[in-house]
Amino acid sequence: TRKVGDVESLAFIGVIGAIILIPFVIKDFNLLFSTSNLLLLLVLGIVTFIMALFDFEALRQGKLSIVDVIIELELPVTIILGFIFFRETLSSIQLLIISFVFIGIVLVATKSFSHWKTKLEKGVLLAFFAAIGMGIVNFLTASSSRQISPLMAVWFPWVIFSIMCLVYIWRREGFSRFIKNSIKFKGIVLAMGIFDTLAWLFYALAVLKNEISITTAITESYPAIALFLGFWLNKEKINWHQWLGAGIALGASFALAFLS
Repeated sequence: TRKVGDVESLAFIGVIGAIILIPFVIKDFNLLFSTSNLLLLLVLGIVTFIMALFDFEALRQGKLSIVDVIIELELPVTIILGFIFFRETLSSIQLLIISFVFIGIVLVATKSFSHWKTKLEKGVLLAFFAAIGMGIVNFLTASSSRQISPLMAVWFPWVIFSIMCLVYIWRREGFSRFIKNSIKFKGIVLAMGIFDTLAWLFYALAVLKNEISITTAITESYPAIALFLGFWLNKEKINWHQWLGAGIALGASFALAFLS
C-alpha cells in the first residue's frame, strides 16, 4: 500500500487471486446457476470492497495505534454471528483462551496507551464500522464455504471487488500508473496477491468443518507474526507490552488449536 496505494493494492490482490484460482474453480461454475448461491457470493464481494474502504479510510484519518485496536473487534463480532446463525457453542475454557487471544492482540496493536483520550479520535467511527464489516465478511465467507465451496467463496468475491476497484481506478486516473506500478513492483505485488489469496483460501477451508468462532480466534493472532516480521525486516521499534501481547496471543492460539 505504501508503494502502489490502497485501492490499487486491493485490485492487485483480487486480480492475481482470481487468475490463480481459475483452473481450480472451473468445476464449481455450475454452482453459480443457483440464485441463492450467486446472491450470497455477490453480497460477499460487495461487503469486502466496502469494508476495505472503511478500513483504509480509518487508517488514513486516525492514529494507527488506536484504529488497529478497534478493528480487532472483528473477533467478538464474528463469534456473536457464529452463535446466532450457526448455533455454535464454546466451553468455558475456550472462551477464556479466546479472551487471552483478544487481550494479546490489543496489546500488540497498541503502540502507546498515552494516545487514548476521553474524546472520540479521528477515524474511530470508521474503524468501528470496519470491524463490524470484517466480522460480517468472516461470517459470509464461512457461509459461502459451507453452502457452495471454499474455492468459490474466495474466487467469486475476488472477481467482484476487483472489478469495483478497477472501475474506481479507471474513473479516477486511468490505468497508466496502475500498469507501471505492476511492472515496477512486480515482486512484492505478486507475493502480496499470492499470500493474501492463500490465507483466505485456508480460512475458507478451515471454517468448512470447524467452528467459525474458534477458527477466527486462532487466525486473529496474525498481528503477532506481523510484529516479529516488522522487527526483523523493517527494524521497527517494539515496546515491551507489544512483545508481551504477541506472546500471549500466539500462546493462546496454539492452546486453542490443540484443545479444540
